Amino acid sequence: MPVTVLRFNLVDPHADRQSLARRYGAALEMAAYADQRGITAVQTEEHHGVAGGWLPSPLTFAGAVLGATRTVTVTVCALITALYDPLRLAEDIAVLDLTGGGRLVTVAGIGQRPQEYASHGKDWSRRGALQDEALETLLAAWSGRPFAYHGRTVRITPRPYSRPHPPLLVGGSSRAAARRAARLGLPFLPSAHLPALETYYHARRAEYGTEGWCLMPAPRTVLLHVADDPDRVWAEYGRHLLHEARSCAPGRPAGARSAAADTAALRREGVFRVLTPEQCVAFVNAEGQRTGLVLHPLCGGMPVAEGQRSLRLFAERVLPRLATRTGAATA
Repeated sequence: MPVTVLRFNLVDPHADRQSLARRYGAALEMAAYADQRGITAVQTEEHHGVAGGWLPSPLTFAGAVLGATRTVTVTVCALITALYDPLRLAEDIAVLDLTGGGRLVTVAGIGQRPQEYASHGKDWSRRGALQDEALETLLAAWSGRPFAYHGRTVRITPRPYSRPHPPLLVGGSSRAAARRAARLGLPFLPSAHLPALETYYHARRAEYGTEGWCLMPAPRTVLLHVADDPDRVWAEYGRHLLHEARSCAPGRPAGARSAAADTAALRREGVFRVLTPEQCVAFVNAEGQRTGLVLHPLCGGMPVAEGQRSLRLFAERVLPRLATRTGAATA
């Protein structure tokens, strides 16, 4: 079965406190439903000070998702690790790793917005050094052994559930990110389909004598919404998809970026797709592993009821047919 991802960033440009609380609650209900139906992963992310209320605290939300689910992988992609106190971050991720039995996957990103560093009192020009310190501290802290930190000896307890440490990848689109992952012996997740960067990562691993692997994204990512009447969804709710496309564009993975100026252009572009269940099955059959499948049911402030309807259609009328097709192909 193809990897299927349920994405949440909880953006809603017109929310009040009651509607935003309902949106967060609905996201947890959707995550629990997705877990029961066999969706592969629930993904969340981090941005600060973005209009529309982009989720700024992904670990807190990830903990709630872990508590609401039993088997699904919960991925933070990406966590802007340089903004955090490294010792406290090590403790928080260790507790989440224990809570979820190793189901939390953290992708450590460096961020692309200087204003996020400024708002947290961090020096954008030192982001590489801050990222190095954060990652090195996490790995030392999770060993369970005392280690030197800023001139003193510290020890972090409890140790995480996962060995040798919680799942941690380095994300990015630069050689510096690939080199950092290789030096530390961590897996590397390019932010787009960048085969040359994967080659560079493995070459640096060979130089450092470290182990690791590269999780290469598909050549393109499609953000899916499933509906019996796509024309209706585009007419009534296309503005929510457009808001998402315009929001925080510099931080969006390259494979999912949009240059559309209106909903008609957005629909033609194909990054955001509204498909019937039958079209969705045909799309997966045609695209195979060339396209990442990301469900984004609450995209750009999408009404909760419409998001729930989309998820149910995917789970009840698409996923079973994908499982049947995969089973037949491998029998």
